[in-house]
Amino acid sequence: MNIKELDQTYIAGTYKRFPVEIVSGKGSIVQDENGKEYIDMGSGIAVTSFGIADDAWISAVEQQIHQVQHMSNLYYTAPCAMLAEKLCTRTGMKKVFFGNSGAEANECAIKVARKWAAEHKGVECSTIITLENSFHGRTLTTLAATGQAHYHELFQPLTPGFVHIPAGDLDALRRICEDRKTAAILIECIQGEGGIIPLSREYTDALSAYTKENNILLMIDEVQTGNGRTGKLYSYMHYGLKPDVLTTAKGLAGGLPLGACLMSEKVADVLSIGDHGSTFGGNPVACAAALSVLSRLTDVFLDEVDAKGKLLRSLLENQDGILSVSGMGLMLGLQTEKPAGQVVQAAMENGVLCLTAKNKVRLLPALNIPEPLLRKAAGIIKEACSVAN
Repeated sequence: MNIKELDQTYIAGTYKRFPVEIVSGKGSIVQDENGKEYIDMGSGIAVTSFGIADDAWISAVEQQIHQVQHMSNLYYTAPCAMLAEKLCTRTGMKKVFFGNSGAEANECAIKVARKWAAEHKGVECSTIITLENSFHGRTLTTLAATGQAHYHELFQPLTPGFVHIPAGDLDALRRICEDRKTAAILIECIQGEGGIIPLSREYTDALSAYTKENNILLMIDEVQTGNGRTGKLYSYMHYGLKPDVLTTAKGLAGGLPLGACLMSEKVADVLSIGDHGSTFGGNPVACAAALSVLSRLTDVFLDEVDAKGKLLRSLLENQDGILSVSGMGLMLGLQTEKPAGQVVQAAMENGVLCLTAKNKVRLLPALNIPEPLLRKAAGIIKEACSVAN
């Protein structure tokens, strides 16, 4: 059997794969089994921050592999401690818990919120509010947090204690908090899986003020939006927010599994010995990779990401078949006249790999994609969107 037949025979059928086997790549170019090249505008869903087979990333990973590839969290390892320091220094947060994914980071955040509320507001104070159209993971608890009903349908009963409210509706927030004892609100500043929809600054300002006034934790999910994706280190920095809890993953380790839950001074000491754990969380190889990624996300580099995002937007806005462009930095969503899946298929046939997010075409290229490739990809995407074709 070939690779596709092996996959279809032995791997659980949870993914609707494109009929393409990616076998190699460098930077923002990948090759399939037939040698056809593609410009990668998805970066593994915002994971390969510096593209495929990045030399500096490989060097950091390889060096750590030759030292120690894994050690139990019963012992200290330098990459784990150094990464935690760098994350806290760059964000102003105080403590970090490392897991392996965004869902695990959000699970940790939920546990932090529940324990903090129980200790400071009473055990009955357990409700966590999230927004409709949000996405926070695929475990039973993070599915419960996710504000999209179709993800819930086949997996009842989900973890109780979550309420979803419409984004932008402050009255709904007040009603829930008056009716139920609330521990925290968990938001994405840009709803990724929900269609690349940024929250308004007016709404986030009001949320921030309300949570402070009512002693409710403000938790921000930066799994997809974080680590330079939007032109800031984390998207909340565009909004002037100060989260009590911050979660991230995806692009953090540039292609290796690593998630992080960052805790502010308010909740830094909530978790104690035995409250939480992860066998692979803080793995030294993954942390070494993340140190390589973060060390290059300088202010100058992030300004370049912002500029590339503006360039990409300018190349696609007001073009035939493109109704609107949403997002920030190199996280953009295209509302198209054609079905998004049809656009993605046409772009792939012409050498560009894109994604979808609900009914939109989603673009998440590597943060260091060269401008000529970005322009070339935009041209192909524009042609794929055109209703004249």
